[in-house]
Amino acid sequence: MDREAGVEKKTERDVRGPKGVNPFASHGRLFEQGKADMYNACEWGNYCRVQETGVKSRQVGRRAIIAYSALVVPPDSPVYTPQQLANRTIGVPFYFGTHYIALHMLEGFLPRDMIKLCQAPNGSRFRLASMLRGEVEATTLTEPHLSLAEKKGCRPICSAFFHGTEVASERVDAETYAAFSRAVREAVRRINANKRAYLHYFIDYHAKDDPEIAALTIDDLRESRLVVCDPAPIPLDEMQRTFDWLKSWGMLEATASPFDLVNLDLQAHAHGAGLRSS
Repeated sequence: MDREAGVEKKTERDVRGPKGVNPFASHGRLFEQGKADMYNACEWGNYCRVQETGVKSRQVGRRAIIAYSALVVPPDSPVYTPQQLANRTIGVPFYFGTHYIALHMLEGFLPRDMIKLCQAPNGSRFRLASMLRGEVEATTLTEPHLSLAEKKGCRPICSAFFHGTEVASERVDAETYAAFSRAVREAVRRINANKRAYLHYFIDYHAKDDPEIAALTIDDLRESRLVVCDPAPIPLDEMQRTFDWLKSWGMLEATASPFDLVNLDLQAHAHGAGLRSS
């Protein structure tokens, strides 16, 4: 089932922040409809989704996938450093990891009031096309479209990795999540033993819908951008810092504590049981 069926893929320059944007436009959409019991997405977005859940979802731990994203400008851009992105329109998909990582990267170089974001589609393919049409001056991309953008002469201005989390329904107990995590740890072991053998999945996933990606080979991709680690509990100190940071940007206004958004008992028991059985 296509979780993004019916989701518009257009840039909206007049939408300048996440307020009023549906946090379940893609990730969590089927979950909220009762058609799934787990999903994973970026950690920041999942805090916001769990706040807005209508089905009592909770985060239960960190996922294995470490995502990589870069802020990119087109070949003819006068921008060469993050400082030069001041007051320039940057397209991001609100509530997705590349929205939050853009804020994290840019606020190290710019005052917050000089960071100008607008709503761009989820899916790097669509954001890259929007940027090359001149609808935005920069955007965030992930693989394999980041490598495609570089082949087209686009310049990455800054980049970073970021975590995600797993969100589960009340029907997922500690034993079930522990079994899931054991299987994921085995996948992590295999991928880390030979990353090159798995790079083709970046291409295969998009190839049927994107001929430019289909034309790439694994030699166009960097192994260093494929990063996975064992799933684990969300560390309490990082949980609090993430919560405080989201609050500072005007999000999570209806939540008093990060502990309201994470099932601490389940993640502790599941990861403890999983490690004992591995």
